[in-house]
Amino acid sequence: MRLRQTLAIAKKEIRQAFRDPLSLGMLLALPAFMLVLYGYAINFDVRHVPLAVQDRDMTAESRALVSSFVNSTYFDLKTSILPGADVERVFHRRIAKVALVIPENYAADRHAGRRPSVQLLVDGADANTATNVLGYASALVAQANAELVRGTRAAQLAQQVAIDYQPRVFYNPDLRSTQFLVPGLIGFILMLTAVLSTALSVVREKERGTMEQLRVTSLRPSELIVGKTLPYLGISLIATAIILVAARVLFGVVVAGSYLDLFVATLIFLVGALGWGLLVSSLAQTQAMAFQIGLVTSLLPTIFFSGFIFPIRSMPVVIQAISYIVPARYFLVVLRGVVLKGAGLVPYWKDLAFLVLYAALVLGIATARLARREV
Repeated sequence: MRLRQTLAIAKKEIRQAFRDPLSLGMLLALPAFMLVLYGYAINFDVRHVPLAVQDRDMTAESRALVSSFVNSTYFDLKTSILPGADVERVFHRRIAKVALVIPENYAADRHAGRRPSVQLLVDGADANTATNVLGYASALVAQANAELVRGTRAAQLAQQVAIDYQPRVFYNPDLRSTQFLVPGLIGFILMLTAVLSTALSVVREKERGTMEQLRVTSLRPSELIVGKTLPYLGISLIATAIILVAARVLFGVVVAGSYLDLFVATLIFLVGALGWGLLVSSLAQTQAMAFQIGLVTSLLPTIFFSGFIFPIRSMPVVIQAISYIVPARYFLVVLRGVVLKGAGLVPYWKDLAFLVLYAALVLGIATARLARREV
């Protein structure tokens, strides 16, 4: 491969990109915009859940328990249910998703040293919300139990022999879903933009007839491919930097590991994504077709089969097998390890090896197809 001819193609592609400032601006600004859009829209944290309360005790202690729920910001008190009324009606009328029932003698049981009981009714139509609500409620009730234990002498004696349970969460102590989702969004956005930008650029040459002019020159297929992908590789790396800055400013996601490790992993992933874009361009004859093929083959697998949103371990065995050929699956593992855990690349050498193999394979196939068509 001759460097001079390759750089000439790269310069031509850069000039063509700058002649279309709208497309260039979209390539740089669209990733950050998508990060903001999906980062705020996709959020598994549940707050301000509508709460209904049926307080049958009507004491200061029962009101304190209700206040602990409301003051946590996880629940918003929407209505109070009279004693004896049907609690399930608030679910039918969509007034509340959670109902807290405090029975009679709640305060009396507390003062007598007996363990008081309360009931929490949850609308399970939304399973994800119901699961989170149960976790929040369990934590609040556990806190109330701890206060009850501290207020009883006999319990204080029992506490001396109790297990000291002190859970600790690594890498994401606040359990914020954005810390998990934003690295996945980076991989999703880069895969989508890299594939589409490369595929559309090559097919645009076909539609304008300039590919025929390149065919009669002394350019080799490898020089044409490298020359056309280098500018978009640079643009994608700039877009990566923009995404990381936006993630830190807007969501507080700080890269805990080495930026060099992050650069190496991203570079390998982008080479494979750009190679897939070239392969798509060899299959499509129009930009509309290239857009559709690129969108289906990059967006859908990255969302459903990479572990971006849905845990791979929870998928059926057949779907898990399909996920092994999705490059974003391996990139997200490396990305989350470097960004969230501060790990290096050595623990993820198998994932990186697959990304290298994937990049070499798709580039080889794309080169063979374009060489057969263009030479």
